[in-house]
Amino acid sequence: MPEKRRLIQNAKGITLLGLGPGDPGLLTRQAWKVIESSSEIYLRTRQHPAVAAFPPSLLVKSFDHLYEVSDSFDLVYEQIIDQVLALGERPGGVVYAVPGHPFVAEATSPEIAMRARERGIAVRVVEGLSFLEAVFAALGEDPFPQTTLIDALELGMAHHPIFVPSAPAIVAQFYSPAIASEVKLTLMALYPDEHLVKMVHGAGTSNLIVEKMPLYEIDRSPHIGMLTSLYIPPLGENTSFEAFQELVAHLRAPDGCPWDREQTHQSLRPHLLEEAYEVLAALDEDDPTALGEELGDLLLQIVLHAQIASEYGEFTMSDIIQRIHSKLVHRHPHVFGGLEVDGKEAVILNWERLKAVERQAIGKTEKGLLEGITISLPALAQAESYQKRAARVGFDWNNLHGVLDKIAEEIQEVRQAPDPESRVTEIGDLLFAAVNLARWLNVDAESALRQANARFRQRFEYIEEAARAQARDLSEFTPEEMDELWNEAKQI
Repeated sequence: MPEKRRLIQNAKGITLLGLGPGDPGLLTRQAWKVIESSSEIYLRTRQHPAVAAFPPSLLVKSFDHLYEVSDSFDLVYEQIIDQVLALGERPGGVVYAVPGHPFVAEATSPEIAMRARERGIAVRVVEGLSFLEAVFAALGEDPFPQTTLIDALELGMAHHPIFVPSAPAIVAQFYSPAIASEVKLTLMALYPDEHLVKMVHGAGTSNLIVEKMPLYEIDRSPHIGMLTSLYIPPLGENTSFEAFQELVAHLRAPDGCPWDREQTHQSLRPHLLEEAYEVLAALDEDDPTALGEELGDLLLQIVLHAQIASEYGEFTMSDIIQRIHSKLVHRHPHVFGGLEVDGKEAVILNWERLKAVERQAIGKTEKGLLEGITISLPALAQAESYQKRAARVGFDWNNLHGVLDKIAEEIQEVRQAPDPESRVTEIGDLLFAAVNLARWLNVDAESALRQANARFRQRFEYIEEAARAQARDLSEFTPEEMDELWNEAKQI
């Protein structure tokens, strides 16, 4: 045996060895052979049950001390990688062992292998059972066809889950209740608080515990530790964006819907506009149920356009998402970069500067400040957009009094308009000035008028109902009677 051990240690290079999920009995024969024939082994961490079964003569070293003095896992992993590469260049090489499989949920081994090969250092991989086999055995679940594997640290730092909710998911490497709490908050942005999940502790060891609990309780488990994973069952069928894309693609397929197959970008224009207005109507009514319904209808129009574009070879949904994602990151350097801004007005000014830089970068000529505001906007919304753009460069009233004086001036000009054409002009100027007043008072003019329209309709319908109740025609009512009913409707 000593002779065999010397042969292993004299071999140059790096041996990446998987220690399996926990129980020493789950070590592979190949891994045990390497351990038994080595005189020295380096561990990413000693916190693994298999270490207790190592031969007494084996010199065991670990990198646990780095976890105690470093500020982040990334820094720890970088130091481990550098040291293992240096050890691998020794005449005797190095055996570096990690929990589970060297290339499953392991940050150091893949990077060591890549850098070692770049430096001409030989790499040998001694595989081991990963924690996944043990977790799925404990759950009695098959990972096929779509189970997602997620790192708890990355998920905990996110604001929203970035995986498909219609498929199951495994969240690994919990370590502590604090991490579990962060993961819980991220998941609850998508999953109901009561969504039943399973926590698997000590998979692959004799200390296996499987807990079934609602999502909101996962950070209260007393068993959270190094060998804890979370199983998230699917949220339900048809809950993912990808499944919706498949549905729309099916509607457009040869065996799909004749109406959907015939649609083009141009034929869908009125439907897109209609659905957008129905979203606005739901907002005006402050009806969350209706809003959710109408947003779905609007989303259908967007996905239909993306599907048609994909069929025409114009662009795909991935292109759309990537472009808007990149644009938002680039135009928010105060969030994703080191830029400091003072208030929302500074954000808007910087946004315009960045847009100008983007246009120059792709060879586009400089646009006017009002360009890009679509002419298809409702007139009030368009007026407000023009005014906001102009105000960014200081073309605005100094105070609210100036705005009110302008409205009074426009009313007087309406009174003095000598002919129908002039009256059209002056009424337009008056409406434009009224929009300016709304903007100064932080009121959305389009929404305000839509709400006024809704109030008028409700009150007028009250008058109509009163007329029907009296078996009278509206034309029979005097103005005074109508005013009385109108005031009743206002009180209601």
